[in-house]
Amino acid sequence: MTKPRFGKRLCIAAIMAAALAAPSARAQQAEPAPKPGKPINAGDVLSGELNAMKVRGGKNGKRVATYQLTSEPRRLPPPNGLCNLETGPETFQLITANDAQAAQLKNFIGKEISVKVDEIACAQDAGQMSEAVITKWSVVTKH
Repeated sequence: MTKPRFGKRLCIAAIMAAALAAPSARAQQAEPAPKPGKPINAGDVLSGELNAMKVRGGKNGKRVATYQLTSEPRRLPPPNGLCNLETGPETFQLITANDAQAAQLKNFIGKEISVKVDEIACAQDAGQMSEAVITKWSVVTKH
């Protein structure tokens, strides 16, 4: 059967559980909803840290240099909007059209860079590691 102190122990356990659960419930209610980032359109400048990743691609599975720009959250122009994210994408994959663009980006790996965006879209392919893809761009130099 049950021990004589079973009721007291059960009552104390219930009080402790309620006391520990109350602050976490208040903390969840106190968090503000994240705000969407500033909009970015064609011709705008996007700044952030440039990272390089090696990805296997193509027919033979050769390693291809892929560049990723990490920035503050930004909203994309319609119809892409927020890319199914609460605040908009923070990582942007830079697609290089030729070897000259790849060589230009190689000098900025691990540094802050500013890029003028001409075409941007949400990532849709399974191999893309960024939330958004910039297909046409140019590096902005500071004078």
